[in-house]
Amino acid sequence: MEKRTDKNSYTIIFAIGMVLVVGALLAYLASALKPMITENQRLEKQQNILYAMGINNNEEGSATFVSTDEAPKKFAQYITEQVVLEVKNGKIVSELSREEYKEKNAGQEPYLIDVKKQQARAKAGKNRKLPLFVGEKDGEKFYIAPIRGKGLWDAIWGYVAMDENMVVQGVYFDHKGETPGLGANIKQRYFMDDFYGEHLLTESGAFKGITISKTNADPTNADKEDYEIDAIAGATITGDGVTAMIKKDLKLYLPYFQNLKNK
Repeated sequence: MEKRTDKNSYTIIFAIGMVLVVGALLAYLASALKPMITENQRLEKQQNILYAMGINNNEEGSATFVSTDEAPKKFAQYITEQVVLEVKNGKIVSELSREEYKEKNAGQEPYLIDVKKQQARAKAGKNRKLPLFVGEKDGEKFYIAPIRGKGLWDAIWGYVAMDENMVVQGVYFDHKGETPGLGANIKQRYFMDDFYGEHLLTESGAFKGITISKTNADPTNADKEDYEIDAIAGATITGDGVTAMIKKDLKLYLPYFQNLKNK
């Protein structure tokens, strides 16, 4: 007897079979590629941190990382300390060195801490871990902090290098899906370079942060104590996101810098 293959049951069985096959294939690929993806993420974070403190291959107007081959060596050369601050309700409740953190976290490096997950922990009322990277270059010390926020369409993030007075020494910003030619330009040098020398604290030592402003009266960015950076045309919401993540995340590090002055 001839089998009929035009019944709905055959269609359903075929569809289920294809789902299982494709699912198994995707699971295998995810497992096989995981080590490569993890390694790429590790190298990218090293490149971002180094870029913020001025270790890069910039030429003219381009923003260029050190190569992935160079990144691990330069990271070990220039990043002299990694500190993990545990914060709750704006107060530092503990401070761990790199070695202490690794011992308590199965060997994980502090620079691999997931900022997004830590923000979620804080929102849930739990302690948040804040990584801070201390670098040295040409006899100067840099304190590099990761920040994360929301742009127009999706996540935005960055690294901000500061001196002991919380004066910005360099930044690197990136995004997941901002509009090309508009919000996506937060990772262009003309925008990032403007942050150099900007003050985060008032003369009295209060944290003020930096505002991305459409009405900035200093378009050449000569005034480094006006707490403003000229906005990117047509990218108001992305700029507001940069402002918010700078003010919200970097303020958490203020007690650490206050303690530095008392040492």
